[in-house]
Parts: sequence; structure tokens; C-alpha cells
Amino acid sequence: MVLVGKVQVETLIKAPADKFHEMLWKRPHHISNVSPQNIQKCHLHEGDWGSLGSIITWNYAIDGKALVSKQIIEAVDEKNKSITFKAIEGDLMKEYKSFKVLFQAISKGDFTLVHWTLEYEKLNKDIPVPLKEVGFIIQASEHIDDHLVQA
Repeated sequence: MVLVGKVQVETLIKAPADKFHEMLWKRPHHISNVSPQNIQKCHLHEGDWGSLGSIITWNYAIDGKALVSKQIIEAVDEKNKSITFKAIEGDLMKEYKSFKVLFQAISKGDFTLVHWTLEYEKLNKDIPVPLKEVGFIIQASEHIDDHLVQA
């Protein structure tokens, strides 16, 4: 019985990699304005926006179900435009012993490749692979891209 897993997905966007990275790192509280059907609120619980070790609470919805996740910014690599969020409380922790979201924005000429990785350990074998979360992330990425391209 395998409880540890990893799901990776990539999406191509038009916004510059540095702008997309900045939105998730320094201005995640703005995401609820550009993807309100996915993210209703992003609250700074501890630390400062854009600071390593800061704790953020996300209020979000998947398939119309209201969810909450408290996450710590575990790693930031400004040069490689990557961030690691680690879930520490909330709905994800009801199904997963550990859950991390890693993202990297990679410049590809006129486009940006956004690479997302979900690393998790399920509490038991009956917990599904987090594919709904992948769809949620892709949709939110598209909304952020639309916003940044229009700005």
C-alpha cells in the first residue's frame, strides 16, 4: 500500500515568469480578486507578505466546497522563481499526513512554463490522489495569468 505520492503538472501562460512568481510570493492576498471562484480569501497569519517562514491561511473552494488551508512558506528561490508551501493545518490535513505545493515559473521566450508539484502522504489507502487540487491549481493559474496579461 503506497501512501506517499507526487503529482506534477505544467501549464503554459503568457504572463512573465517574474510577475507570476511575485504574485504568489509577495501578493498572494490579491489572488482572491482575480480568481474569486477558487480563492475567497488569503490571510497573513504570521510574518510578512513575501517572507520566508510566513504563515498564510487560504480560504478556497473545490467543486463548490468551502475549504481552509494554513500553510507556511517553506522555501523561496527568487533566482529560479520557485516557492514551496507546506500545509500545517486545515482541510488537507484531514486526509494527508503531509502536503506540500511546489511551484516554479520558467521563462520560455514569449511564454512562461509554470511547473506545479504536489507532494503528499495520505493518512490511509482510501484517500484519493489529489487530482481535484491539480484542476483547482491550473484554473487559478489561468485566472492569475489573465489578470497579469491585462495589467
